Amino acid sequence: MSEPMADVRDMYMAHRMFRREFRLLPQLVRDVRPGDTERASLVADHADKICAILDAHHEGEDEVIWPLLLARGGERSAAIVPVMEKQHHGIHEALTTVSSLFPAWRATARGGEELAAGTDALVDRLVEHMAMEEAEILPLAKQYVTAAEWAQFGEHAFSTVPKKTLALGFGMVMYEGDAEVIKEVLSNAPFVPRLVMPRLGPRLYASHAKRVYGTATPPRLGK
Repeated sequence: MSEPMADVRDMYMAHRMFRREFRLLPQLVRDVRPGDTERASLVADHADKICAILDAHHEGEDEVIWPLLLARGGERSAAIVPVMEKQHHGIHEALTTVSSLFPAWRATARGGEELAAGTDALVDRLVEHMAMEEAEILPLAKQYVTAAEWAQFGEHAFSTVPKKTLALGFGMVMYEGDAEVIKEVLSNAPFVPRLVMPRLGPRLYASHAKRVYGTATPPRLGK
């Protein structure tokens, strides 16, 4: 009996979350009134969290998925994986630029337009990358990565992201997530997260969104 291969539907779900949260970020920055350091700190904390989740996500791809595809995927993988790696590098550079601007803005709530422009550039790179990944990488992953190996990729986030941020991130994913896919993802999680996440994640995100967006139900951007 052949080993089951990766169910990549959770990647589409994660991408939907990243598209939503990062596309909303530049306007969050622009809407902060000059000098309103309390609001700037709140938005900066939100940005720190989604950036940390994105970093862990990409690190997992770098460490788990790319080597498997390069070893098994032949010419198609050999052509596209270096492009993915280059895009990751570009996204990391954009994240570094944005991160370098946040401390001064957090402290003064001034210089927001430069920061917002930096987040716009980050969003452009991220959206381009995710679209290419969905078109080129996920079909390869379904063919060459086993379900057990794909689960290892998911476990990377559980082991690297701080637990409270991880629970919030899971709530962010669940906000536009498919219930069947969420159940499947949790089936591979350790016992405590599997038990707690379905209830805790949505509550954390609703509370967080109310503070950040002014509503527990921010715009659903979908794809």
